[in-house]
Amino acid sequence: MSHFDVPLFIRGELIEGDWESFGVRAGDEGFRAPNPHKYVDRLPLGDPARMADLQAVPFDEILDVLEALGRALVFESNAYIQEAYEAGLVAANYPPSILRNSYLGLPFAFARDAVRELAETRVGIDHLEGWVPRTLSDGREIRVRAFGARTLHIPAGNGGIVSAITLIRSAITRGDAIIKAPSNDPLTAMAIARTLRDVAPDHPLTRHVTVAYWKGGDEALESQLYRPEHIEKIVAWGGFASAKHVARYIQPGLELISLDPKRSTTIIGPEAFADDATLDEVATRAACDIGVANQEACASARVLYVLSGTDAEGIARANRLGERIYRALLELPPAISTRPKTFDRELRDHLNASRLSDDFYRVIGGEDDEGAIVVSQLGEPVDFAALLSGRVANLVPVDDIDEVTRAVTAYTQTVGIYPESLKRALRDRLPLHGAQRLTSLGYACHVTPAMPQDAIEPVRRMCKWVVDEECDPERVAPMWRLAPPP
Repeated sequence: MSHFDVPLFIRGELIEGDWESFGVRAGDEGFRAPNPHKYVDRLPLGDPARMADLQAVPFDEILDVLEALGRALVFESNAYIQEAYEAGLVAANYPPSILRNSYLGLPFAFARDAVRELAETRVGIDHLEGWVPRTLSDGREIRVRAFGARTLHIPAGNGGIVSAITLIRSAITRGDAIIKAPSNDPLTAMAIARTLRDVAPDHPLTRHVTVAYWKGGDEALESQLYRPEHIEKIVAWGGFASAKHVARYIQPGLELISLDPKRSTTIIGPEAFADDATLDEVATRAACDIGVANQEACASARVLYVLSGTDAEGIARANRLGERIYRALLELPPAISTRPKTFDRELRDHLNASRLSDDFYRVIGGEDDEGAIVVSQLGEPVDFAALLSGRVANLVPVDDIDEVTRAVTAYTQTVGIYPESLKRALRDRLPLHGAQRLTSLGYACHVTPAMPQDAIEPVRRMCKWVVDEECDPERVAPMWRLAPPP
């Protein structure tokens, strides 16, 4: 499938026509989508009172619909998902084995217990279902409820799961969702929406999902759509440039929930060198953090700090670990990691140059663009760390943990740590430097929607937290009875 069509889905209506050609990020091939300028006035909901039908749906019914949707998203039997996969082979930077695996997990994302856990831990089902009362210290009674909002979603194209999370979050918060399909994953959100229409053709959840494609940065379209009278919140995943572009439209009444680009790192304690069995386990865990999804995720490890020491023996220990990580990287299952589909030419040039600098770096692997481990020989990260991708990581030996904490910044998302005792020792320090998630080594890319993301709680922020306040003058001192100043 070198060329394909991306329809327009507006609250249950499928539109195929008014085609316009667009390119994909991965090459010169492309796809067609309806001219977005002809339909931009239909994308927003318009009258917010039309959300009343969705607000009235009981939470258990939402679970019923999502559970049925999940059962219908089985890769082998869902033609829409198969079409999205074929389109992804053209548009995405994933090889077939990894891309297919991302779709195999879709039914599990919609499992009833998983969705309930997400709603309970990230919002609170009682607040989603009704008014939760509380008496405050000054005597007033308040009742708080979480309402859905008219929200524009700009998801990342990291395989099938991001589109699934987007729709689930919108459903449990009872929001009206406009989902902008990314050019490197143009059909997954569409496939899920079309399956939802088949499962629940006239349900409020279906009537409040819109999926459209337009080229990011189309100011004529975006300036017309990105207005408080049309949408109340924008949930934006993506790179620095796109996040900065979206931010220009933010104004009173329009909130940006930014899941912006991050970098992740790894800290390995001296316990890794206790014996060969432990070293092999650590190498496998580290390889997993590097290699899952071919290092495309924000949570992927790129620079790994190892407390091996920087004397001759310490460097030798780091080199030994680097060799084992490289071997483990090549042994990862093809469903989660393979030789990259594309490889950055500038990074390849840096790797080749580093091979000639034995005193500074030891490059293990990488001759066939299959991935590599660069072990720093002087205890400093490579100066091309920002380019690390395609299963290429930098192992940095250090003497002291303070050298690691200084490397953690506001751009640091995930820190994989070994052993657990070291993580517990660092968990109150690293967040002060900017770390957003601390996890066991080997689990950096093994995430769950039931957790906060990027040091915020995006699902809570997708809600409008409305207060019903009751003040009894006999309990809450009224201002009109206050004594006048002398």
